[in-house]
Amino acid sequence: MLTQLALVIERQAKINASVGAHKRGTPTPARPGTGPAVISGTLRRSLTHSPVIFNGRGWETKVGTAAGFTPPYGRTPASKYGLYLETGLKNGSTYPFLKPAVDFGMRVVAPQLYRTVFRAGWPRI
Repeated sequence: MLTQLALVIERQAKINASVGAHKRGTPTPARPGTGPAVISGTLRRSLTHSPVIFNGRGWETKVGTAAGFTPPYGRTPASKYGLYLETGLKNGSTYPFLKPAVDFGMRVVAPQLYRTVFRAGWPRI
């Protein structure tokens, strides 16, 4: 169930990180408060999820940017660039793409998955 939820959040984050497109150095069609526009696609390609593991307290998976992705025109890795977009640029503008995806996953998809998996209830002994 966690893998399915992570895949949905990852897919939604990629959609959110694709609000229009523009060439580097030209004005973005995205408005602050919405997801960013695509310049090279590096940020979108870097979005992934980790395998589900048991961490000693419960099961977990992480969704976010992978290491090692840098756009062809710059030196800022996608992970750092994504953090700046999500939390705020120097001018204070935010272009969130991951938090809205997590909110969607937890509010809409997680309850649906839970109902699907546990619809029959607990097995009776």
